[in-house]
Amino acid sequence: MSGTKQAELEIDRTRELMLKLGLEHGAAALADLLSKAVQQELSVHRFLDELLVFEHQTREERRVRTSLKLTAMPPGNTLADFDWSFQETIDRRRVETLATCAWLRAHETVLLQGPPGVGKTHLAVALGIRAIELGFSVGFYRFDDLIHDLKQDADVPPTRVKGKKYLRNSLLIIDEVGYRDLTRQEASLFFRLVSLRYQKGSTIITTNKAIKDWPEVFAGDEVMVTALLDRLLHRCHVFNIKGRSYRLRDLEARMK
Repeated sequence: MSGTKQAELEIDRTRELMLKLGLEHGAAALADLLSKAVQQELSVHRFLDELLVFEHQTREERRVRTSLKLTAMPPGNTLADFDWSFQETIDRRRVETLATCAWLRAHETVLLQGPPGVGKTHLAVALGIRAIELGFSVGFYRFDDLIHDLKQDADVPPTRVKGKKYLRNSLLIIDEVGYRDLTRQEASLFFRLVSLRYQKGSTIITTNKAIKDWPEVFAGDEVMVTALLDRLLHRCHVFNIKGRSYRLRDLEARMK
């Protein structure tokens, strides 16, 4: 048997063992990684390190892609893509501190408020993507879709509702709060959600309403809104974004 044939058999045997151990990505790239190791005259330990790093990185990339798909977050909204120069009212250092995700471990809240088009959703999604990259589970809802699901589960007891996506994830992103007024039932269900997540999970909320205007959104119930805000604003990072709309800026640029 030629040396080349013997080497191919040994690689196949190693690949089979790797597959049995669940190292499918490294197994698929084994021949290429071995060829690279020979060309670069890598030591055995260096080659093993390269192999394990490749397996880990490929698994992480697949995990992130799958998680992003499951959250249904808008694509392409990362911190790297955010135009910081256009929105000078946003403290970039505060956002980059949030990107460490220490606030998620402390079950804190982020409130992004401001007029339409100033980048609230972009920042919320970017922080959600960063959370996924660091291993946290994330759920994303447009506010109307969340209210719809809460109404569907209105009669589900708290012990069972805890398995729902909007409660079980480490981070819940709620986009576009305040674009319509809620009925008393809807407001009550949202309060239940906030109460159940309080100090057990983190939440990001984007809203076009100032905090003082929340009672008119939540069925005019000032007592409930006071209790709601007491929970949301406890250990909360508040961003009051002022400025022009990105969408209007882009429209103006196209019309020139």
